[in-house]
Amino acid sequence: MTVLVLNGPNLGRLGVREPDVYGTATYADLVGRCEQVATDVGVEIEVRQTDAEAEMIGWLHAAADAGSAVILNAGAWTHTSIAVRDAASQLNGPLVEVHLSNVHAREAFRHTSYLSDIASAVVVGMGIEGYAAAIRYVAQG
Repeated sequence: MTVLVLNGPNLGRLGVREPDVYGTATYADLVGRCEQVATDVGVEIEVRQTDAEAEMIGWLHAAADAGSAVILNAGAWTHTSIAVRDAASQLNGPLVEVHLSNVHAREAFRHTSYLSDIASAVVVGMGIEGYAAAIRYVAQG
């Protein structure tokens, strides 16, 4: 099984961007943690990040065509992009929505997700350990 971990805008700036909200772990730390957990649970993993919405949509289309499991932190697109939702709704494999911070304890606009109702599971507020939980969930099938 190949699991795609797809990260949206600004996530490449982890460790620099608002560490009081998103923590001090870097994007490289996030990738390393995902790879370690994937090895531990015996799944193949690809971790990607983009600030380009069209690229994210392309990745979601490819995942839908391949039947891949997707762990998605769509960042701000979670709250704004019907296009990302429409692409994610085509997935045949599991979709886990992940957010580093507890979006429900933040600004009101972050309380709305265009993804949660189509996700198999939602993980919020666990920092990069949320990705580890999502990988374990997907690996359990």
